[in-house]
Formats: sequence, structure tokens, C-alpha cells
Amino acid sequence: MIPVLGLLAGALLGLYFQPDVPVVLQPYLPIAVVAALDALFGGLRALLDGIFDDKVFLVSFLSNVVVAALIVFIGDQLGVGTQLSTGVVVVLGIRIFSNAAAIRRHLFKA
Repeated sequence: MIPVLGLLAGALLGLYFQPDVPVVLQPYLPIAVVAALDALFGGLRALLDGIFDDKVFLVSFLSNVVVAALIVFIGDQLGVGTQLSTGVVVVLGIRIFSNAAAIRRHLFKA
């Protein structure tokens, strides 16, 4: 219950204060959000499968965000940032939909 309350409080604070993302970090924010969603869906799938481990979830969450941002950063340095951003979104999108399908099968037995 505490994580849900923390998420709710963070969302409300974000809506109230409306923080600005620095221009330098703006290309990385969508990638970080998609990477975080991948870890979230993976964690939910693991929870439903009965194999959830909070340490694994935390490491997965942080490493997904860092690795995805690093790939986009390297792509920006090489001048192919948009192509690598698209690649990261496609790969993580496939994982998100795979986990969502497993969650659906678990919940609805279909």
C-alpha cells in the first residue's frame, strides 16, 4: 500500500508543481519512461507468476532506464540518436506487449 500512496503523492506533486525537464534531458525522458514501463510490466508478470523479488525488480527498473538512456546518449554522440531511440522503443515495446499478453493470459485464462 505504501508504494501506491507514494506513486499517488508523486503524481499529485508533479501535477501541482509542473516541473520543467531541462532541454538537455528531453530526448531521454520518453526512453526512460518506456524502459520503466517495461520493468513495471515485467514486475507485475513476475508477481502474478509468484516469482516476484523486490531486489530483482529494483535492479531491473534502474538498469533498464540507465541502459536505454546510455544507448540513446551514444547514438546522439554518433549522430544516429533518433534511429537508436526508435530501436530501443521497438525492443522495449515488444517486451511490454509480451508481458501484457502473459498478464492477460494469467488474469483471464485466455
